Amino acid sequence: MSIVAKRYAEALFQLGNEKATLETIVEELRVVKEVFQSNQKLYTFLEHPRVNNEKKKQFLQEVFQGLSTDVINTLKLLVERHRADSIPSIIDHLSQMVNDAKGTAEALVYSVRELSDAEKAELESTFAKRFNKTALKLENVVDPSIIGGVKIRMGNTIYDGSISGKLKRIERNIVNK
Repeated sequence: MSIVAKRYAEALFQLGNEKATLETIVEELRVVKEVFQSNQKLYTFLEHPRVNNEKKKQFLQEVFQGLSTDVINTLKLLVERHRADSIPSIIDHLSQMVNDAKGTAEALVYSVRELSDAEKAELESTFAKRFNKTALKLENVVDPSIIGGVKIRMGNTIYDGSISGKLKRIERNIVNK
């Protein structure tokens, strides 16, 4: 995490708290991040030296017109200061700050098939306790290579209850003996 991303995220966090719009800002920035991730040419355009900053700002205003002025002004400021490449890092850091403040966390759950809402809710309550969080929001990733079971990743911590993980552990035990 760069110092720049951390500072912008802290400023947005403070702004959101002061205006009581923190949840809105975070949700809108997640949309922005999805747009940036799905269109890599957007970075190229925003970082291109031959396109003047006014055209870039106008473009952002048009593309993200439904978002709050705080989010749009932040994006314009980042473009003006040639920091468009920091946008995903800023969003990630802000999300982490909000989660820490609320005692919640986000994690990925890998499974062979899409999990039902009931299965996700059960995993969320079970692992929220394990991670000492008040709530856990899981995003389901379908991965047929795990054969069966689930694998949960939160930050750098992985709980592997998949069949492929168990087979790998068995193989390591056999090889090491």
